[in-house]
Amino acid sequence: MSSADELLDIVDEDDRVIGRSPRGEAYARGLRHRCVFVWVSDAEGRVFVHRRTPDKLVFPSLYDMFVGGVVGAGESYDEAALREAEEELGVRGLPAPRHLFTFLYDDGAGHSWWSAVYEVRCDLPVRPQPEEVAWHSFLGEAELERRLAEWEWVPDGLAAYLRLRAHRAANRPGPRG
Repeated sequence: MSSADELLDIVDEDDRVIGRSPRGEAYARGLRHRCVFVWVSDAEGRVFVHRRTPDKLVFPSLYDMFVGGVVGAGESYDEAALREAEEELGVRGLPAPRHLFTFLYDDGAGHSWWSAVYEVRCDLPVRPQPEEVAWHSFLGEAELERRLAEWEWVPDGLAAYLRLRAHRAANRPGPRG
């Protein structure tokens, strides 16, 4: 089965399932579905960054600071986060990614999906899927910040990253008194 034929749950503005559709049709018709974004860091705290392959259905050849993808029909966000992270990184035995927050991504041009953001530490040697990942590296966050203006990033991943920065700032422990 091709990725365009993969069945997705179609959801409403409150993330309730209202139907199912093949992925290709969901994209073509702008049907709202579910996605996961997994922030992967290594033992040194560097983040996994990659460039998507040119044959991806959406955002081909763009850079991303998350691994992830669509949530399959009947699949939970948690299941999809672990599955997508292991698939894209080419590893098995990853710890369960930790859910951070969920938001509705909508670019106003027909791309809209509920987006669950996770984080996980990967101490395993990665072997990214060649059909998903054209290039990869673990970058320190300062390097990632420098690259934001230089590289073309997937817009939904960039939106998730900006929300992740705000989430971290809001949840940073304050001074103790």
